[in-house]
Amino acid sequence: MKFVVRPQHIVSLGGYIVEVNFPYRNMIVVNPTNEPIKVDLPIFNTEWIEEHRKLGLDITPTKDEDSFLRIWRKEKAKLEKIKERSS
Repeated sequence: MKFVVRPQHIVSLGGYIVEVNFPYRNMIVVNPTNEPIKVDLPIFNTEWIEEHRKLGLDITPTKDEDSFLRIWRKEKAKLEKIKERSS
């Protein structure tokens, strides 16, 4: 299945992770570009992260012990700065 991350948009892909032998609980994906980018879902392995970073996405994996909300806000703030610079 393909999922499109809109330009300058942030999404959480935790519901699309197949948790067998996967070290992360959630995945914050930011598209800082001005173009939509397709991602492959579900997420089966850690190679997915590097493959999608090469497409231009900023990907932040989170673990159980991480504060998802704090990381989300940090990534959202970075995206807002990118939006300000591009407008």
